[in-house]
Amino acid sequence: MTSNAAKRDIRALPDHLISQIAAGEVIERPSAVVKELLENALDAGAAELTIRLEAGGVKRISITDNGSGIPPDQLPLALARHATSKIASLSDLENVMTMGFRGEALASIASVAQLTMTSRSADQAHAWQVEGHAPDQIAPASGAQGSMIDVQELYFNTPARRKFLKSEQTEFSHCAEVVRRIALSRPDVRFTLTHNGKASDHWKEAPFEQRCAQILGEEFSNASLAVNEQAGPLQLHGLVGLPTAARSRADSQYFYVNGRFVRDKLLTHAVRAAYQDVLHGDRYPSYVIKLDLDPSLVDVNVHPSKIEVRFRDSRAVHQFVYHAVHRALAHTSASAFNETPPPVTSSSNNLQWINSRPRQTSLGIAQDTAKYGNFFSNDLPPATAASTGSWSPSVSADSDHPLGFALAQLHGIYVLAQNNQGLVLVDMHAAHERILYEQFKQSLESESIQLQPLLIPVTFIADAVDVATAEENQETLATLGFDIAAMSPTTLAVRAIPALLKNSDAQSLARDVLRDLREFGGSHLLVERRNELLGTLACHTAVRANRQLTVIEMNALLRQMEATERSDQCNHGRPTWVQLAVSDLDKLFLRGQ
Repeated sequence: MTSNAAKRDIRALPDHLISQIAAGEVIERPSAVVKELLENALDAGAAELTIRLEAGGVKRISITDNGSGIPPDQLPLALARHATSKIASLSDLENVMTMGFRGEALASIASVAQLTMTSRSADQAHAWQVEGHAPDQIAPASGAQGSMIDVQELYFNTPARRKFLKSEQTEFSHCAEVVRRIALSRPDVRFTLTHNGKASDHWKEAPFEQRCAQILGEEFSNASLAVNEQAGPLQLHGLVGLPTAARSRADSQYFYVNGRFVRDKLLTHAVRAAYQDVLHGDRYPSYVIKLDLDPSLVDVNVHPSKIEVRFRDSRAVHQFVYHAVHRALAHTSASAFNETPPPVTSSSNNLQWINSRPRQTSLGIAQDTAKYGNFFSNDLPPATAASTGSWSPSVSADSDHPLGFALAQLHGIYVLAQNNQGLVLVDMHAAHERILYEQFKQSLESESIQLQPLLIPVTFIADAVDVATAEENQETLATLGFDIAAMSPTTLAVRAIPALLKNSDAQSLARDVLRDLREFGGSHLLVERRNELLGTLACHTAVRANRQLTVIEMNALLRQMEATERSDQCNHGRPTWVQLAVSDLDKLFLRGQ
């Protein structure tokens, strides 16, 4: 019996159905329409954008811009599939810098909604209008220079798609998030958003830092560090949130590549790795980071909605982003309070510079140890029940010592100090833990990774991809402390692993490292595991609670904190000190009220 499939003839699909299929890939929900139209407006040079939504964008999406507009003879072509002014050749596609380039958006939207486009170019006395269902019929209209795209009754002719939409408020929140993403990338553009006739958001053009504060709030702006680094064709700038301001959800993470918001696994991993020993628990950092590079080094044409990208040298990009963020976070110390790290520039076009270690400041006991004593003395008796504090004469703080000078110890846990701003409270165990942790890391990084040969090599069955990865990355594996050899097309043998991880499962370790090499071009797994071991060592070595400290020792601890990178948090991400300004203390006692 012949199957039904065998009887079907091959036929060309009608253009309208082709557009609806394309719309299924690009126009997932109202927010996708907002994204496509805003990107087109920005490509047209708009400096002011007004977004009007009704019923979460399902009933109406109207976007007005003051861009260059479209000449009347090109309005019908603008609604045609694969018609665009942004590329004309493969070379243009490989070097595209515009937000849109496929020429599918307007045609896809018009196939699933009632679309009206009104546009006026600079050389026209008035605007012209065209409707999606009759693209060849244009008519005179009123309007200023620029374009207005009015999209009504989304999915009116594909009711099954409407069933998958969420509530009005949910769809609006998705639309508003798209506007926020684009507004963060273009602080030079004015945005106005309304919903159901009510004003929702309005952002005037502003400097980048001010736009971040407008959208993400002063809390983010006040708890973030600047990133500004360059290496050859790569440039990274933006703001990264302090570890102590991390959130329970990853809902304040904005990464842009050449101005385009992306969700890229490689970039997300690089930033997460930079935060890995300063975050507390299952927390997520906040950031707005922009990566600019030669467009020929990145492929933006790998996803229908252009949300993903592919880099020509993914390892170089991953390492560059990791080290840039890592260096910024190194300045979360008392001595760098309210300061930003200086930019690092390089004129070299060789991206391999990023394999060098991040720079380290001089750690260890502060220069004035002779004055304040060695904090590492271990011959002090524990605090008794009666000795819950120790008092020192008032000492005036100065700008060279941001944490000021010790006044007392409270319950054998906290150090109280006075600085120019007021009162400083220090968790002495957490602070000492970070100091030791950074010292251990520096000591280890000053030496090459030691290999631990295995008495009996560990062999395991591997797929062709893992075998090829091992063979192609022998030099990289050696620098990481591994000797992994292919014994056959389906077998790998681990002959050596890093000495620091000698008690680890060699097979699992090798598989994880090969996976990292394949996905990210490098492995931070070893760094993470090494840091876990060092963190445990630091935690057990650090001064314990209920140990009474002398004033000299407390001051030595403060000086070491000021000289240690990332000393604002212990290696579990908890804060090590807090500041209470005199004005805060005045409020507690109602002074001046």
